[in-house]
Amino acid sequence: MDSSSSSPQEQYVTEATENYETTCWGCGLRVLLQSYASAFKCGWCGAITDQSKQKRDQKCIRWRVVRDRCFVSVVLVFMSFVIFGGVWAVYPVVFSVSILCGVFHSIITAILSIATICFFSFASFRCAGTPPNILWGSYPTVGKDDLDNYTFCPYCSKPKSPRAHHCRSCRKCILDMDHHCPFIGNCVGAANHRSFIAFLISAVLSTIYVSIMSVYSGLRTWPPLEYSLGRLNGIGLSVLLWQQLSYIYQGKTYLSHLSSQADNEEEKKDCQNLVRFFGLQYSVTRFLPNFRVTQKRHIK
Repeated sequence: MDSSSSSPQEQYVTEATENYETTCWGCGLRVLLQSYASAFKCGWCGAITDQSKQKRDQKCIRWRVVRDRCFVSVVLVFMSFVIFGGVWAVYPVVFSVSILCGVFHSIITAILSIATICFFSFASFRCAGTPPNILWGSYPTVGKDDLDNYTFCPYCSKPKSPRAHHCRSCRKCILDMDHHCPFIGNCVGAANHRSFIAFLISAVLSTIYVSIMSVYSGLRTWPPLEYSLGRLNGIGLSVLLWQQLSYIYQGKTYLSHLSSQADNEEEKKDCQNLVRFFGLQYSVTRFLPNFRVTQKRHIK
């Protein structure tokens, strides 16, 4: 499209030298580019086209699906073994102390077990988050900056928002994707991030509770033993939970954290990020500390 044309939309089209002509995938307008400009942003709709990115080979996708299903099955079997095995081995000792003590610990076990399995199921079997559908492809349909910073996903063959990332294991784009977790067989994204955090919290509490009850029962039944495995599991889950909460506090996901390190972006930390993440009402946030810490990265 020549710069001398009189159409009003043409003034927004990015124009360089007249080396070759291409078309914006977002609005369908023609764009003149330099020969070395493999990536460009449309001046009308704001869509970003990166011609250097190509569709990767997906031969290992089936192996990833099988791996994820195996991990989910192993985790479910392990949790069931810990729950039922712990009840079978520990609770005769607990009930031998007193009936009230046995009933109390039975209630705690039921709450922790149900919470852990439910939150694991929500995080594993719920959709991680689908980007919203948006109109694209032709100029009358796409308005000014309607696709600002959108890119085209070659796998899904549709626009991908700046907050979305394509997961080749799940074979779709995920909104606010944090990472793909093989232990839940699913991505952690906008729709199941809360369930994943709740699963980590319940798993940490359950691990601590199981370790304490195992030590207590062991001391009443056998000579002192070492329970290093339970402590290691608790430490690992606690570190993962702390990492996730720190990213939420910064208003980021794991992938956005990596991209901000590469781009040297400013970090905006706010306690309100945690409040908004867990869905508390605005009236509750008034009684919580509200401060913002901004750290600028300096390049040496």
